[in-house]
Amino acid sequence: MSDVKALDPALLKQYSAGFNADRANLVAANAAVSSGVLAAATDYKGERVLQNDFSIELKQGSITNQRSSGRCWMFAALNTLRYELMHRWNLEDFEFSETYLFFWDAMEKSNTYLENVLATLDEPLDSRVFEAINYGPADDGGWWQMFADLVNKYGLVPKSAYPESANSRNSDAFKQYLNTKLREFASDLRDRHAAGTSLDELRALKNEDMSTVYRMCAIALGEPPERFDFLARMSDDKDDGKKKTAGEGSSEKAAKTGKDERPQIREFGITPMEFYKKYVPVDVNDLVTLCNVPMESRPFGKRYRIRFSANVAEAGDMEFVNVPLDVFKKAAVGQISGGHPIWFACDCMQFSLRGDGFFDCDTVRVDQLFGTKFTFDKAKGLEYGDCPSNHAMTLTGVNLDADGRPNRWKVENSWGKDNGQDGYYVASDAWFDRYVTELIISMRPHAKYWPISRSSLNLGSRSPSEAGEGLRISRMIRFDCNKE
Repeated sequence: MSDVKALDPALLKQYSAGFNADRANLVAANAAVSSGVLAAATDYKGERVLQNDFSIELKQGSITNQRSSGRCWMFAALNTLRYELMHRWNLEDFEFSETYLFFWDAMEKSNTYLENVLATLDEPLDSRVFEAINYGPADDGGWWQMFADLVNKYGLVPKSAYPESANSRNSDAFKQYLNTKLREFASDLRDRHAAGTSLDELRALKNEDMSTVYRMCAIALGEPPERFDFLARMSDDKDDGKKKTAGEGSSEKAAKTGKDERPQIREFGITPMEFYKKYVPVDVNDLVTLCNVPMESRPFGKRYRIRFSANVAEAGDMEFVNVPLDVFKKAAVGQISGGHPIWFACDCMQFSLRGDGFFDCDTVRVDQLFGTKFTFDKAKGLEYGDCPSNHAMTLTGVNLDADGRPNRWKVENSWGKDNGQDGYYVASDAWFDRYVTELIISMRPHAKYWPISRSSLNLGSRSPSEAGEGLRISRMIRFDCNKE
């Protein structure tokens, strides 16, 4: 192109002279080069203002760790459910098996990918639709609704029944070769279609291909249990932390014998679905996805469907309701105030200190470090792909000011206890407004904390998203950049 202009050497000299003439630039460069951008940009005053205490705080279990995998959405979802289970059954701690759902997610995504290939056999390889389908056939990432669809179909199991493996902790190699094999299957199906093979014959071939997928998943992760035994000890209600005198029940007995006398929950040969129905006091179908996506192309008050976004084929595509920020935040405060954690999604890379545990623009002063303002609002950031949601976590607390307004949020992460403040993070309210895009909120009719009516959300209307546009939104969660 004749009108393309190269960098002007004379201008480069001007840039350099201007840079070196300002002492602040030299100080900033020394700090950033030696310690990194984020460390150099950290404002201690911002850290002190964003205190790690909250007027409303939920007691959670041990911090979980997704390791080098893109399973944040599973971990965050299971962390919300384990809270409900722990408090329903009076358990001191508990963790679900993330690997169990990981196995079935890989199977279901593989099947859905091949079904989508069969549904688009006549699409050109370079069409937006096929490129969206073919982008990551069985990648790790996902949404809450994907999680809910897996639970509805396969139930849940405790971690003791199906623990982590080398390939669940570090999934790259497994998923690389699974995706390669799936794309080979897709190519074969399309070639056979071009040669005149019937759809029934192609689907029979797909079913044969899925046997290979199962073998790969079972070798990488081990087969999931069909039945398992479960044992958990409930907290002793009599032991409330106060020192007891001789003869005061089970604590005294335990001190004499060394035997754990706490009440037990014990199951033999229970199925994953039976376990979910019996021990998890939450129906995943009672929760909906609220989004705050202030884009002109996504008017508020409507329900949207994202094409080709399902993991479980028969369950259907992902859906969300787009609401204004005030409604969005009111729902979050209401649910936490009612004693229930919240699955949420955000861009965790923006103005964040992974090691120290802060999400805050007034703490990460990259504007001061670089001597420039960052002017994108939420709408522009989403429209230009600058702040896509790339991580899911759990809200477990909020601090309300004297007027009852939130000013900071407690965030439970799945990066292990060595990141953040023993695994927890503090997010400023301004950061929440700017970078949080999805919340999972209960719609149970008797949930007193639910501050919004179904009618106000216009749940009866649906606006399907076009494939390419839809994937722009779905990739907010599908591609988790927060591996170790």
